[in-house]
Amino acid sequence: MGDTHLSLGVPEKSMEIFSGWENYQSRIEQNWKQLVKPEDTVILAGDISWGMNLEQAKPDFAMLDSLPGRKIILKGNHDYWWNSMKKMTDFFSASGFATLHILHNNCYAYENIGICGTRGWVNMPGESEDARVLAREQQRLRVSLQAAVSQNLTPVAFLHYPPIFASSRNELMLEVLQEFHVKDCYYGHLHGKIHDKAVKGFRDGICYHLISGDYLQFVPEKIL
Repeated sequence: MGDTHLSLGVPEKSMEIFSGWENYQSRIEQNWKQLVKPEDTVILAGDISWGMNLEQAKPDFAMLDSLPGRKIILKGNHDYWWNSMKKMTDFFSASGFATLHILHNNCYAYENIGICGTRGWVNMPGESEDARVLAREQQRLRVSLQAAVSQNLTPVAFLHYPPIFASSRNELMLEVLQEFHVKDCYYGHLHGKIHDKAVKGFRDGICYHLISGDYLQFVPEKIL
């Protein structure tokens, strides 16, 4: 699931003001407990918490940590609490959040699957700053996928931004997905009426899956 947008530490930022987001935090918790077992792994594809820093996001992390399963977290465009890998892992360790793990220039194994990913970026040709960010995100995706391949794992990609949307294609991200023969790509970021323009299903040999929280009605999607 992507885009949980938890706001337990900053209740004024609750998404409940938007249609379809009524009681979303309690719905996430309830649906999760019904479906996820302690031995399961859940990938959270960005926009995890509205906290502006780790301390503000701490109540949201505490809620996630209390839920069953191992959680693998990648960055979204609204995860302002995001910090260096060391600071985040040290914070989780000091807080006793043993089930939370950061996906950033690495991969995690689940049976024979390599869980890979990065935030991604929007496609804005001609913008020099965006070109630099996109090149960095492309490299992070490549490093993550390479980590899976080097362990003889079948890579599955998780992004926050969609690499393909309506008629727009993020060629740098798609190039890496093709390079590593990724067959399944999961992404979030899209909300509301824009779900209709999302690419879902097969395109050029890759199956795309939209997993924004509101699109899933806050029910975690089973992958395996």
